[in-house]
Amino acid sequence: MGIAQKLFDRNPEPNTSLWNSMIKGYAQNGFHQKVIFSFGQMKSMDFSAPNCYTFPIVLKSCLKCNALREGEEVHCAVIKSGFKGNPFVGTTLIEMYSGWRLIGAAYRVFNEMVDRNIVAWTAMINGFILCHDLIKARCLFDLAPERDIVLWNTMVSGYIEVGDMVEARKLFDQMPKKDVMSWNTILQGYAINGDVEACEGLFEEIPERNVFSWNGLIGGYARNGFFLDVLAAFKRMLLDGDVLPNDATLVTVLSSCARLGALDLGKWVHIYAENNGYKGNVYVGNALIDLYAKCGMIKNAVDVFRSMSKKDLISWNTIIGGLAMHGRGADALDLFSQMKNVGVVPDGITFIGVLCACTHMGLVVDGLAHFQSMVDDYSIEPQIEHYGCMVDLLARAGHLPQALDFVRKMPMEADAVIWAALLGACRVYKNVEVAELALKQLSELEPKNPANFVMLANIYGDLGRWKDVARLKVAMRDTGHKKVPGCSLIEVNDSVVEFYSLDERRPETKEIYGALRGLTKLCRSHGYVPDLQELGHFSSG
Repeated sequence: MGIAQKLFDRNPEPNTSLWNSMIKGYAQNGFHQKVIFSFGQMKSMDFSAPNCYTFPIVLKSCLKCNALREGEEVHCAVIKSGFKGNPFVGTTLIEMYSGWRLIGAAYRVFNEMVDRNIVAWTAMINGFILCHDLIKARCLFDLAPERDIVLWNTMVSGYIEVGDMVEARKLFDQMPKKDVMSWNTILQGYAINGDVEACEGLFEEIPERNVFSWNGLIGGYARNGFFLDVLAAFKRMLLDGDVLPNDATLVTVLSSCARLGALDLGKWVHIYAENNGYKGNVYVGNALIDLYAKCGMIKNAVDVFRSMSKKDLISWNTIIGGLAMHGRGADALDLFSQMKNVGVVPDGITFIGVLCACTHMGLVVDGLAHFQSMVDDYSIEPQIEHYGCMVDLLARAGHLPQALDFVRKMPMEADAVIWAALLGACRVYKNVEVAELALKQLSELEPKNPANFVMLANIYGDLGRWKDVARLKVAMRDTGHKKVPGCSLIEVNDSVVEFYSLDERRPETKEIYGALRGLTKLCRSHGYVPDLQELGHFSSG
């Protein structure tokens, strides 16, 4: 754009067409303030005047950079220039005012339009949908002189956005013609609103599926926590062979592998991605970093990060967080410095990783400095997660009074995670007073979670206060809830299997426990003696 501007400036009398080219160029490259400035210069010239191609670009830029006053001034220029009746300009005005939720102004423009084509009707109906006024949107929809597939899909999407899947499906069934976008729209609706069964049923009905259909099903499973079904649907997609996965598919599958710990399948997807043209894809790269970090392969995560020619903020955040999670705080902080050196501006998520790195290394002074830098240097308002990191940092380092003081000075109420971090540190440092305070808060926040009672009972047990242990055991029984058993996921024969503590539901139970006994004997033969204190002094059963 700099070169284009220099060439443009050489012309002493640029005509409207040249001005439009410059304005469009700035808009396409995201320089919306320059669009508005150039429009002002254009208006001041006698030998060029804005036309029906100029105004829509400028109006869209006003919306993009939230320039309400300038947008209203451009509207005045539209009226003075005689383009008030132009349907293209009028539609853009409706979109601009709707985008600012000034639905009254948008509707006035719509009413003043003499030639209202189907695009104008769609824009106005979409404006009411943006303002969550589905009644007026539906009234206009019913009054529309003609309705194309886009207008039908817009109205169906409106019902989906407010969670009214009954009306959305009813309208979908009334559509005279349905394209693949129509099917995908309602499919996404079921996924977004948590009706996985309806999502599956509709997917089977789609006459011709594209990649967005598959992504709708796979994404629906992922959104609702059915990660095993994500992997099954992905395998079915590959076996069908009619539609190839795209980067969005691979990202969802890799994220599900990360959640399940399905490392082998994740590695296979990594190879598949590289062999199918996604080696340099930043989104796939970010998902791979996350996968390897969560599955304990931090070296692989670093290798993927290093190999990426293009990195975005998410790339840096993921690797910094992954290194911190693996206790490699020094490497995480080093990457944080590199990130700033290359001009990438950190956000709140970056600082969560940085503070976690400080926590693992016990760097209290550095952690406090980074926390302050977040506010002073980057104007990031700390969220409860940042305060939680700081409390954890102070508590783990043994500064329990300072950690408690930090909790009391927080601008929001501490959540269960923060109080649980304090309670956990109390066991290490044998601080009964703070532990009892933490349990009191946790009992209010999580009255049905017996694990908190177990933690304090273990502290009492460490100090030999058995009467207090017995009292807590009675208190826990009075809640009527038991501690949720531990759960593990492992890969077996290309599928993920779930195991619970003392699980005897498997047909291979005899063989599993036989192998466990053999491993126990092997450990003991090498001098391993289990530390029963680490298992807790009192059972929740």
